[in-house]
Amino acid sequence: MESSLLETLSQSTRAAVATEFWGKAETPRLNNLNDLAPFWEYYSSTCRQALHDGGRHNAVRSHADVIEVVQMLKAGAVREEIRSALRSKLSRKHENEDELLENAIDLAASLALMCDFGIAPLGFSGRTELEWTRGSLQAFLADYFNEPPVLSLESMKLEKTFIARNLTTIGGIEIIWTENLVDHLRLSDDDTKIHIFHHASFLEYQKHSSESLLPDVLAAETLQTLALLCPGTDRETRRWLSRLPSIDRRLGHCGRLKTELRQIERFHFWRDRLIMLKQAYDEAQPKTLTQWWHDRRNGVQWYTFWVAVLVLVLTIVFGLIQSVEGALQVYASFKSLEG
Repeated sequence: MESSLLETLSQSTRAAVATEFWGKAETPRLNNLNDLAPFWEYYSSTCRQALHDGGRHNAVRSHADVIEVVQMLKAGAVREEIRSALRSKLSRKHENEDELLENAIDLAASLALMCDFGIAPLGFSGRTELEWTRGSLQAFLADYFNEPPVLSLESMKLEKTFIARNLTTIGGIEIIWTENLVDHLRLSDDDTKIHIFHHASFLEYQKHSSESLLPDVLAAETLQTLALLCPGTDRETRRWLSRLPSIDRRLGHCGRLKTELRQIERFHFWRDRLIMLKQAYDEAQPKTLTQWWHDRRNGVQWYTFWVAVLVLVLTIVFGLIQSVEGALQVYASFKSLEG
């Protein structure tokens, strides 16, 4: 556990980190740490980012250091208390002491929750960062995620065709697979991109964990949104997901939502973002022939378009045939005159 954050994670270190972060999963099958392989990739890459520039901006150095902060977070310590506790452990004075301590707290919170707490290195990351500056982490998360939905539910229906694959093939909306839970279902670039948190294995672990720091039911509802957008019973969706690199393979095994669970009022944390995404999808008009072929939301419009295309193609073909026949007739006439 005293090993550096930059060293390769051993199996024993992974087991210790998982247990200290979230306790034992209540479902035995989830205690297999291989299920969390995508999370460990995130863990390692985040630690490398945090210790950029020789680690001059962060007070933590080992996995034990991170666990110590997470234990204080789980105990409900306020940020000021954690900062004081870490300051007392510094072996010497540093010019950027406050920065070192703040970044250490943010790193531990980010690793335990897969939420960005100001951990991006210098530069613009394009990801949403939470600004937790005082109080306990639990209180901050409860306030952030439990904001009541404000958008109207009127005439909103989540059809079976409302899935991630169709967002791209029909709506032309680019999917950004994110490792930041805060960005889940966030539209960007004038509603042309949608960010989807793909770490289903991490969410499953949180859902069944006895000591998760996430607000109650948040992990379960997030998994429901993944089942909505990436239904495991849809063969084309599974085939599509299998071709995507660097995503959690458990994403295609979230099941599917029954009709009664597809009602928008069933969602709380992600309701407004689902409404905005559905509106962007409904308003998207096909721009390419491929999108027109896949877009069967309006059956009459689809048939009308393709009948028009067929008529156009036949008109062109018959026109070419007539042109060829006319040319042959002219050619035959010249031949007969020469004869």
